[in-house]
Amino acid sequence: MNGLLKFITCGSVDDGKSTLIGHILYDSKLLYADQEKALELDSKVGSRNGKVDYSLLLDGLMAEREQGITIDVAYRYFNTEKRSFIVADTPGHEEYTRNMAVGASFADLSIILIDASQGVLIQTRRHARICKLMGIKYFVFAVNKMDLVDYDENRFKEIEQQIEELKNSLGLEHVKVIPLSATEGDNVTHTSDNMSWYTGDVLLDYLENVDITETNDEEGFYLPIQRVCRPDHTFRGFQGQIEAGSISVGDEITALPSGEKAHIKEIYVTDKKSETASIGQAVTISLDKEVDVSRGCVLEKGTSIDAYKKLRVSLLWMDDEPLTLGKDFLVKLGTKTLPGIITNIQYAIDVNTGEHLQVETVEKNGLLSCDIVLSEPIIADKFESHKTLGELILIDRVTNMTSACGVVEETLEKSGHVEKASFANGDVKARGDIFEEFYYDTTSLNVLKYQPASKTYTVGDEIPVQGESYSYPDSFDIIVLRDMVAITVRDKKITSIVPVEEYKYGDVPVINGRGFEVHVSSDEEVKTLLSEYDALTNKQEPEFFAKYMKFDTYRKIVLR
Repeated sequence: MNGLLKFITCGSVDDGKSTLIGHILYDSKLLYADQEKALELDSKVGSRNGKVDYSLLLDGLMAEREQGITIDVAYRYFNTEKRSFIVADTPGHEEYTRNMAVGASFADLSIILIDASQGVLIQTRRHARICKLMGIKYFVFAVNKMDLVDYDENRFKEIEQQIEELKNSLGLEHVKVIPLSATEGDNVTHTSDNMSWYTGDVLLDYLENVDITETNDEEGFYLPIQRVCRPDHTFRGFQGQIEAGSISVGDEITALPSGEKAHIKEIYVTDKKSETASIGQAVTISLDKEVDVSRGCVLEKGTSIDAYKKLRVSLLWMDDEPLTLGKDFLVKLGTKTLPGIITNIQYAIDVNTGEHLQVETVEKNGLLSCDIVLSEPIIADKFESHKTLGELILIDRVTNMTSACGVVEETLEKSGHVEKASFANGDVKARGDIFEEFYYDTTSLNVLKYQPASKTYTVGDEIPVQGESYSYPDSFDIIVLRDMVAITVRDKKITSIVPVEEYKYGDVPVINGRGFEVHVSSDEEVKTLLSEYDALTNKQEPEFFAKYMKFDTYRKIVLR
């Protein structure tokens, strides 16, 4: 046996995807007697004039049979003597592109059908792009309905050239082109007498023998944490599936995002102890000391994986509503789900030409590149480097529907780096969010924060005092409580950045690190503020902020 092959069939409407898989099942004697009989009876009232309609094996929903098209993703599981298969038969109509993307997300190989009478169409290009976006590396272009072009070799060569151009433009790997007829069975499970000019593999032989077991070249070991197991006070185990590499008892690992290090104390594969575990295994790992790990964290060894606040991603937009900038979503990546905002569209992609288009919105089934800012750092990497930490979906926070799926192109801001406009003078550093913009999204009915700049200001620098949602005086002081640093601004320029114990009240307005007015008007009141803050167990205590802070003096919320 050559192991399991998960593949998808896709193509334009009526290209014969369901018929092709049905023919494989029928010819390979993979049906029970009652299924075969039912198929033959159903075919008598179909559109094939009494001949067997193989598509009926997969188009099981009444609505699909009535329309003669596939609407949902139909999965079939079957075995031959050489291999086990799972196939997803997906819709061809553009309206159901998102259904097709769901099928592509699980597959190792894609069969893209092309009508020999029409050649490569826009939908062909769309499906090839989406399959590549979803990480598929093996492609079979099945040039179907060769019987309708009289099995013409020249016509096949014309389409073969179109496929070659598509392969080069998309950078597709491992491409196989096979001429066939799904209805008549030519080159599906046996060699066609009608195409003696074709000497390559028939489709089923190729599927049975294609080697998809590439060497896993993902760097190091990593385990996204699904669950923390605490059966009693004596045991704390971290559970998940190993996505790359291997691990042994005694190995040192790093927990992300905390960066804490520990050694592997025990490994359980299911309920049995093991000295080692490797890629693909679901494990429970216990460590030799307590570390800060919960669902969404990652245990790693020998990787460059890190936590990021901002990502550049390629997306397939799946929502019925157009994409609008500033709307927030739940971003699910790995085992973590966080709020995030699409801050800008780099470009949309013309599915026919591949041209990058400058747009402000994207309609359903559109492909685009954009930036996402997350509410807190998330463990991520480029899709090409670590697949599981590079694929994501966006979930609408109101409807809970999946709005988009895609992959990480670039990781833009590490969590350990200065992420927002902030202040530094030698060793004295402060996180300042005074340049954050506050927007009210009329679609999600949420107040969103967006930070457009990533700059560190120092003494002598001029700062922007006007924004869409903020307006500060030309001279004021900033007290960043979380870093215990004070910044003085005179005539829009920074004049000092000092620890708060060196700060002297300057008889000018005072704001906190987020741009809220601070109710102090003397050195004594500043000392009282700092003393009360220092005594807080919960540094986000709302009563403290209600007493000392006011939001709308220098800030407002902008409608978007």
